[in-house]
Amino acid sequence: MKLDLSTYLVTDNSLCGARGVEEVVRLALAGGVTVVQLRDPHAKTGALVAQAKALLRVLRPLGVPLIINDRVDVALAVDADGVHVGQLDMAVPDVRALWRPGRILGLSISTLAQLERAAPVLAAVDYLGVGPVFATQTKPDAAAPIGPAGVAAIASRTSVPVVAIGGLSRANAAEAIRAGARGVAVVSAICAAPDPQRAAREISDVVRGALNPSRTSG
Repeated sequence: MKLDLSTYLVTDNSLCGARGVEEVVRLALAGGVTVVQLRDPHAKTGALVAQAKALLRVLRPLGVPLIINDRVDVALAVDADGVHVGQLDMAVPDVRALWRPGRILGLSISTLAQLERAAPVLAAVDYLGVGPVFATQTKPDAAAPIGPAGVAAIASRTSVPVVAIGGLSRANAAEAIRAGARGVAVVSAICAAPDPQRAAREISDVVRGALNPSRTSG
């Protein structure tokens, strides 16, 4: 499965509201989302497995990967396409010892110091989630915003593809791409949007335009 990181949706149950995660994901896919990460730190294991299986039924026919946040056990149980871990989650070598060969592994990075400490294991990582770029309300324990300059500093020091995350929307997504990110990870700008399909399309258009400026300038 080809990994297109350009428009990366991270789910949020509360922001999806009565529509539910599955419906928001369906709409976002129609708008151009290329990766979906299931994130629900408060869900019981059984509920998270059920939600992951429901999303896979939507994503697999479209060839869009499902990444599970943190829960390697859930990713294994549902045969997900990838797993994403943070600085306080299972260590990358331990994930790779469990994770199937060829499956996607993402790692969160917020500082250059974290990047340096991760250097010995970066060969096992498929992409880095870098941020928060801007202030965000969707993750109360998030680190201080690093801005586009912070993204640029990290992206310039690694060959691992970078996905920018944190407070991103159609208004500022291009800044993250110009800073060296290969894609943007979005939560509230899609999950809380009145029209997730339109929101995803607008963000996708901005990102693709920033990734391929020559195609939009002619």
